[in-house]
Amino acid sequence: MQLTSSHPRTRPIGVGHLRAFEAVARHLNFRAAAEELSLTQSAVSRQIQALEDEVGTPLFLRHTRAVDLTGAGAQLLRATATSLEQIDAAVRHIRQSMGRKSVAITTWASFASMWLIPRLEAFQTEHPDIDIRIDATDSSVDLGTADVDLALRYSVPQNVPAGAWRMFGEQLTPVVSPWLLKQHGIAQVEDLTHFTLIEAGDAHRSRHLEWLTWQRWLDHQLQAGKPGRKPPKFAPKRWLYFNYANQIVQAALTGQGVALARLPLVAEHLASGDLVEPLPQARLDSPLAYWLMVAPRSVQRPEVKAFCDWIRRQAEITRHAIGDVPDPETLVDAD
Repeated sequence: MQLTSSHPRTRPIGVGHLRAFEAVARHLNFRAAAEELSLTQSAVSRQIQALEDEVGTPLFLRHTRAVDLTGAGAQLLRATATSLEQIDAAVRHIRQSMGRKSVAITTWASFASMWLIPRLEAFQTEHPDIDIRIDATDSSVDLGTADVDLALRYSVPQNVPAGAWRMFGEQLTPVVSPWLLKQHGIAQVEDLTHFTLIEAGDAHRSRHLEWLTWQRWLDHQLQAGKPGRKPPKFAPKRWLYFNYANQIVQAALTGQGVALARLPLVAEHLASGDLVEPLPQARLDSPLAYWLMVAPRSVQRPEVKAFCDWIRRQAEITRHAIGDVPDPETLVDAD
């Protein structure tokens, strides 16, 4: 298809077909876009044809089973996707203000299951009229356009945006079930060689997550008081790897080995006696911390304010439990 005109078009295009355009551009497939929009494939095709007529140039290169964006199509997609997200967010905000109050939170799965969800009943008891929606994902989101009100994230201070509030930091410490500890005591680091050691299998994917590895902890402990000396070789009984922190802790709870745990996420298990910290003197400070970030458009909503106030109180309890005293120089927004 070749669209030509002897005069440049100046009339603004109608926006009615942009939703179909964005869906086709995202899927690069007319049938998939039609299924998403609950339209027939021919109806979507007609909308794209009408939009191309208005723009004055092809937006897609048609192939037998799929399509590709042209340069013009890619340019239009960059503007359309952002605009539609902003429109949808505005509509959601209007609907929320007219209906039930709700707060949408994005966080990662392990933190949701180990820290947030066990505490939520207390918030809902205080605020029975506020609905909560949790989106558990490791993917970062744009709080300016995403369908969430706040994010709870895990990061080094230099990687969080201005205005982020530090909930608490963390230390890494070995934890073990009481009955497994009875089989062989742990009085010093070398005693860990009698146990299976549990750790994150994907911790080596980034420089900061390497802080979660046993190797980092062991190097620090075995070099303590011996600067400049290479730590001795350390070989545990076996290794056990998981992708998520909640899996690591669950394995420790069931006596499958000794886990190198993030102290804020196991503080309650330690307090209840379900887990034991055999070497409390060997805690290792981590450069990572836990953060609260609020979407700019949601800051003034009363229900979001109420949830943030509650989060701050819960974070204070956790800080007290783990003995975390934040250094103001490390904070984006000191508490």
